[in-house]
Amino acid sequence: IVEQTGKENPRALFIPTASEDSEGYIEAFHETYGDRLGCETEALKLTKKKHTEEEIEEKISSFDLIYVGGGNTREMIEIWKEKEVDKYLKKAYENGCVVSGLSAGAICWFEYGHSDSESYEQDGEWNFIQVEGLNFVENVLFCPHYHQENREASFEKMMRDNPDLTGLAIDNNAAVKVEEGELKVLKSRDDAKAYISEIVEGDFKLRELSEGEKYPTKEL
Repeated sequence: IVEQTGKENPRALFIPTASEDSEGYIEAFHETYGDRLGCETEALKLTKKKHTEEEIEEKISSFDLIYVGGGNTREMIEIWKEKEVDKYLKKAYENGCVVSGLSAGAICWFEYGHSDSESYEQDGEWNFIQVEGLNFVENVLFCPHYHQENREASFEKMMRDNPDLTGLAIDNNAAVKVEEGELKVLKSRDDAKAYISEIVEGDFKLRELSEGEKYPTKEL
């Protein structure tokens, strides 16, 4: 992710809204992106600290890289829209900032996501739900952690409920890079997979994507 900025010591902003600004998560980000990867790091706390709209805009616009943490996607998006964070993230993205994230922080860039937000909001039984993202990548339903917690069956049902969408599902230790109208799969483990899915004549189709190969997003 750091390499995508093209800078030796880029400024990296962590947005941990989905974890309710977890201090441990923030510390881990500073250690990884600051101490290990040489970035100038900062965190934008939105649940435990008040900011003016101007402060939020100035903060988001001044970084080379934005990394969004995991957690409750639905709550995160609600907070962002309330504070117009979504508007400033879009502007930063359009100005060339590298936007990235894990789990909820990956879902948020797509039009829709397959989310475990209910697991953060209620005790006992819960279900995976479809959530709205920021729609930087249109017409895609994104599913992280694909082979975890029986997400496969839930994702297929969600796709059948939304047959006009394209599905994008990835395992842990895999990522997708979207740039200039193309998508490319990256992996930190050989056995991690990434898939494109669609509903064709009522059938659920799942196609594995090859690492390093580029796929035009307009064909998704």
